[in-house]
Amino acid sequence: MSPLETRTVTTLASIYALRMFGLFMVLPVLALFAQDYQGATATLVGVAIGAYGLTQAFLQLPFGVWSDRIGRKPVILLGLSLFALGSALCAMADNIWLLIVGRALQGAGAVASTLMALMTDLTREENRTKAMASIGASIGLSFTLAMVAGPILAAWLGLSGLFILTALFSVLAMVVLVVLVPTPSQQIRSRDARAFVHQLGDVFQDRQILRLSYGIFALHAVLVACFVAVPVALVNAGLVQASHWQVYLPVMLVAFVFMVPFIIIAEKKQKMKEVLLLAVVLLLVSLALLGMELSSVAGISFALWVFFVAFNILEASLPSLVSKFAPAGFKGSAMGVYSTSQFLGAFAGGMLGGYLSEEFGLAGVFFGIMPLLLVWVILVMTMEKPRHLTSYRMALKADAGPYEQLERELLAVPGVHEVVIMLKDQAAYLKVDNTTFNPTLLKQFKI
Repeated sequence: MSPLETRTVTTLASIYALRMFGLFMVLPVLALFAQDYQGATATLVGVAIGAYGLTQAFLQLPFGVWSDRIGRKPVILLGLSLFALGSALCAMADNIWLLIVGRALQGAGAVASTLMALMTDLTREENRTKAMASIGASIGLSFTLAMVAGPILAAWLGLSGLFILTALFSVLAMVVLVVLVPTPSQQIRSRDARAFVHQLGDVFQDRQILRLSYGIFALHAVLVACFVAVPVALVNAGLVQASHWQVYLPVMLVAFVFMVPFIIIAEKKQKMKEVLLLAVVLLLVSLALLGMELSSVAGISFALWVFFVAFNILEASLPSLVSKFAPAGFKGSAMGVYSTSQFLGAFAGGMLGGYLSEEFGLAGVFFGIMPLLLVWVILVMTMEKPRHLTSYRMALKADAGPYEQLERELLAVPGVHEVVIMLKDQAAYLKVDNTTFNPTLLKQFKI
C-alpha cells in the first residue's frame, strides 16, 4: 500500500476501534449496574442493553445515502457527535428510561457503512481486501479488549464513568477524523462498499443472502441476550463484578486460538458450510451448558469458552459468505441487509433476554433463545454450498467500448465468473476465483 493508503487504513481502523470499544465496554457490566436505576425491571434493563441496535439498523442506509450528497466526513462527524451525546446522556441518567434513550442515541451514530465508503474512496481496488481485513481485525480486537476492560474500569469508575470515557473516545475519534484522515479528491459510488436503495428488492429475493442475514440476526440476538444473564449468573455463583475480567480474558484468548484452525479449514479446504453448521451446533451446546451450570464459575467459564469459539467462527465466516453469495455489483446492498439484520438482532436479543430473565429466571434466558439457533441449523443444512468467489470492482476507461463486447472480453479473463457493468458508475463489478484470477490482466480496461 502507498503511504496515503497506509495512513487511511490506520486512522480509519482506530476510529472503528474507539467507537466499538466504547460501545461494547458496557456489555459485560450493564446488566448489573442498570438494576439500580429508578424504574428498572429485568425487561427494561434488556431493552437498555440492546437499544443501540434499533437506531443503528434504521439509520445506516440513510447515512450512507446522505454521505454521497454532502461528503463522507461531515456525515461521520455527525454520527460520532450523536454517539458522544448519547454516551453523555447515559452518564447523566438516573432512571432506566433516560438510559434507554441515551443508548438509542448512541446507536443513532450509525456511520459504519460511511466509514467503509470513505476507505473505498481513499484506497485502490487491489488493496481493498487488505484494508478491510485490517479494519475487521481492529473491530475484533476492540471487542475482546472491551469485554476484559469493562469490568475492570467499571469497578474504578462506575457505569457513569464508563459512559463518560466512551464520550471522550468519540471526541478523540472526531479529532483523528479531522486531523489525520485524508480527504478524498473524489467519492466512489462503489456497489461493493455500501447499499443502494434500488437494489434492496433484489437482495430480499435472494434466499442465500436471507439465510445469512437471519444467521447474523440470531447470532447477535443470542450474544446480547446472554449478556443480560451472564454477569448476573457470575455474581450469583460467587464472583464479584470487579473480578469478572478473570473469566473473560482467558476465555476470549483461548477461544480465539481454537477458532483459527476452523477458519483455515473453511477457506483452504472449502468446507465453509460444514464449519458453519458445526459452529451453530456448538453455540447450541454452549447455551445448554450455561443453562445447567449457573451455580459454578468454572462451569460458566467453560460454557463461555465454547460460546466464544463458536461466536468467533461465525463472526468471521458470515461476512465472507455474504461476499461469496452476493451477485456481482450487489455486495454493498447485500452487506447492508446483513448489517441491518445484525443490529436488529442486538435489539431483539436485549428485549428477549430481559423478558425471559424476568419471567423465567436466568436459566430461562439460555433455554429460551435456543429456538433461534434451531431454526438457524435448518437454514444452514438447506443452504447451497458456497462458491469460493470474491467480489472485485474495477474502474473503466471512458472509451471502454460497447457494453456487450466489454462484458465478453472481461468474462474471457481467466478466473472471472460474473460481470456486471454499471455505466453510471463507470465501473465493472466482477466475481472472481482468486486461485486463477490475476488482476494485472485487467489493466487494459482501467483508467
